[in-house]
Amino acid sequence: MQQFKQLTISLSICPQIGLNITQICLAKECSEDEIVEEVLKLNEDPRVHGVYLHLPPASLTSRVLNTLKPEKDIDGISDLNMGRLVRGDLSKGFVSPLASAVLDLLEKHDVPLEGKTVLLVGGEGPLGLALQCLIERRGMMNMQCLDLGTSQQLTEYRCIFLFSSPLSPHLLNMFRLVLHCCSHGLFVNQNVVHSCSRWIQEQQYRPWHLRSLKLQPLTPVPSDIEISRAQTPKPVNQLAEEIGLLPEELEAYGRSKAKVRLSLLDRLHAQPDGKYVLVAGITPTPLGEGKSTVTIGLVQALSAHLKLNSFACLRQPSQGPTFGVKGGAAGGGYAQVIPMEEVRHTDRLIVFNLHLTGDIHAITAANNLVAAAIDARMLHEATQSDKALYNRLVPSVNGVRRFSPIQISKRLGINKTDPAALTPQEVSTFVRLDLDPSKITWQRVVDTNDRFLRKITVGQASTEKGQYQRGMQHHPFTGFDIAVASEIMDMKNRLARIVVGTSRSGQPVTTEDLVISTGKTLESGTPVFVHAGPFANIAHGNSSVLADKLALKLVGRDGFVVTEAGFGADIGMEKFFNIKCRASGLRPNVVVLVATVRALKMHGGGPNVSAGAPLPKEYIDENLSLVAGGCHSNLRKQIQIAHLFGVPVVVALNVFTTDTKAEIDLVCQIAKECGASDAVPCHHWAQGGRGSLELAQAVNEAASRSSKFQFLYNTETPIAEKIKTIAQKVYGADDIELSPAAKAKIDYYNQQGYGSLPICMAKTHLSLSHMPDKKGAPTGFVLPIRDVRASVGAGFIYPLVGTMSTMPGLPTRPCFYDIDLDPATEEITGLF
Repeated sequence: MQQFKQLTISLSICPQIGLNITQICLAKECSEDEIVEEVLKLNEDPRVHGVYLHLPPASLTSRVLNTLKPEKDIDGISDLNMGRLVRGDLSKGFVSPLASAVLDLLEKHDVPLEGKTVLLVGGEGPLGLALQCLIERRGMMNMQCLDLGTSQQLTEYRCIFLFSSPLSPHLLNMFRLVLHCCSHGLFVNQNVVHSCSRWIQEQQYRPWHLRSLKLQPLTPVPSDIEISRAQTPKPVNQLAEEIGLLPEELEAYGRSKAKVRLSLLDRLHAQPDGKYVLVAGITPTPLGEGKSTVTIGLVQALSAHLKLNSFACLRQPSQGPTFGVKGGAAGGGYAQVIPMEEVRHTDRLIVFNLHLTGDIHAITAANNLVAAAIDARMLHEATQSDKALYNRLVPSVNGVRRFSPIQISKRLGINKTDPAALTPQEVSTFVRLDLDPSKITWQRVVDTNDRFLRKITVGQASTEKGQYQRGMQHHPFTGFDIAVASEIMDMKNRLARIVVGTSRSGQPVTTEDLVISTGKTLESGTPVFVHAGPFANIAHGNSSVLADKLALKLVGRDGFVVTEAGFGADIGMEKFFNIKCRASGLRPNVVVLVATVRALKMHGGGPNVSAGAPLPKEYIDENLSLVAGGCHSNLRKQIQIAHLFGVPVVVALNVFTTDTKAEIDLVCQIAKECGASDAVPCHHWAQGGRGSLELAQAVNEAASRSSKFQFLYNTETPIAEKIKTIAQKVYGADDIELSPAAKAKIDYYNQQGYGSLPICMAKTHLSLSHMPDKKGAPTGFVLPIRDVRASVGAGFIYPLVGTMSTMPGLPTRPCFYDIDLDPATEEITGLF
């Protein structure tokens, strides 16, 4: 009872100093598990800055005490807080308020305490240990006994403490020591205030303390997966602490990967952004030119060698190219994201290039749920009356009908919330989306290159086939896109705006109407955000805005965020500027344009390069004429494209072992003549960050200069004119040619109010033109627009150029021929 009175007095002080107190009363017979469950809730509640466990001694088990976060243990009784006290480290932990109150009362006496001998009577448990530590820290000697004995035995001591619970009035009078409950409450509240102050301090930006991983490159360079396995990554919670993330902002996926909570943006909203760098490239060969490798090499150089905070932001690799032509997308050699693989359990292998955290699989499932909902809704509308549909969509439960929150749609023009109040016409409007089968724009997706899914027939089972033919009145053709072309890849809160088709009356039908709306680097250990994975030739080809914004806050004003745009600058970079930057409000400081001698020779007139086939000798032997031709055509054009947006360009020549010094020097020389701020060779594949040190210095220098960023077009410009602007200024076309279908779609999108959306061209990545075999910088061609589609939820119009398909096909010899799992070692082989 006396302890309860102490607590009541302590609580009464709290409002006087601005503390909000909540008492949680548990049942007297509650179990240890129930107590632990309540403590865990308080641990995760950011509104709670201190927890005082006022429990019977039998309930204060070791498990209960150590479940409580030490930073919220204002009673100072957890093992970690006691250990900090014994060690003398009070910067993070707390001291028992009662022990502090005892020492405070003693220090108010005029008699000096130093040198006194102290007898602790009954001094056991956390409070006794706390008193012993505080006594010794004040320069007093400590003695302990469990029984009082006689008064005669105690007269030799200069000062006597009693530790007993509950405190007996008789004993208090004997030793004339009064422990005021208000003193105890004062120190409890003081600990709460200290806890809150520490929490506020933790919310501020934290300087980085990044510990670089040691890298010892070998010659010859081993395979990517061998290099990855040879490096031991940091635990992700350690990396998070080094870059200033709070434990509650992390959701771990194994030992080396984690997701970051978006609350970080709120915590660091006042923190200035770092410098923003985009890595793009010249028009690539089918083999790819190493933009991801350059990205990783650059951040390794910035972090490990220039000691500048840096973050890489990449897209999640799609299984399409991983199993198809290019292999993985995590960089390569000594400039890659690790771990490439991670064994979490003996029967489960998580692979960066094949799964990561499963986001692409989740997008696939969400996309296909929409497709299933479309077909199901059309089937049910074709086979049921208005009344039957309404009874099933808004069923009566215990005699009461209620709309679910997601069923109330203002777009339908029905503002009533009582299902019984709808008129027959409103019921019909509610239950019938009346989708026009010929105008369904939504397709299913799968994260595999499968050309035979480009056009398929569905609904052929006996239970559906007749209904399709009788009620839906069309042959049920549909098709698949690759998962990373899904509009859901670009979603945050815009899922409800996705248009899936058109009603027979000409109105757009959205997912809301369907009721569906609701790493680190190898060397420096630099963090890597991997978020979203859209292709650049059939989508916008950039990682998420959220990843960039999170990283820009974390690196600090002088740090760097390096992100990558897919394929050539004419595709990924143009969409980065006109779509991503327009949506995010972010402005890049510099563009790194990746080139290779191999690709430049191809653009200079070299023979075709094919995946799986040996490179012709022109690409292995020195050939300055071909190199110069590629530089003066494709490289020059891509630099000019970047300058259209007012951003400085640094050319990064990704050096291969077959490149000669004369070829390397020639590329760097011509690149500068073509307007690049600098052009440097990069050897990160073989040397890690040290091989990109010159690039890091050039980027740091270019980013320090002012730029005059501008968009290529105004979004209010008509759709056809925006397409024409891109075709002429970026691709080098003379004009565009719209097919009748494309013209009809543009007219429809204008009628629906979508005309002000930016443009996302779906075009081959193998040429500046629509013709994959036209290399260099083609001119004098007319760009054919076969079709125009709208990703209204994602926020762009995407024209289909020429024969461009949204479902890639596999080559004659796909990469998966070489990928296998060793049953003995449980290691993946052939992944690169």
